[in-house]
Amino acid sequence: MTMLSIRGIDEQTSSLLKQEAKRRGISMNALILELLRRGIGLSPEKSIYHDLDHLAGTWTAEEAAAFLETQQDFERIEEDLWR
Repeated sequence: MTMLSIRGIDEQTSSLLKQEAKRRGISMNALILELLRRGIGLSPEKSIYHDLDHLAGTWTAEEAAAFLETQQDFERIEEDLWR
């Protein structure tokens, strides 16, 4: 297996790489390999979005029950449509 050295990484890039590796619970090496593979098209990109994370777990029990009630129509199968 080939070993590479990357020179000229600025502090901001290094810091962000360390933060991302820590957030994912993987090593810096594993993160950089994943990013390189994805960047050259060797592995499919997984789209992970965190822009709505702050909303998770914020509904009250009443709000959750009201939402589930509005979704009941989607659970019903209209037999005539499937014939």
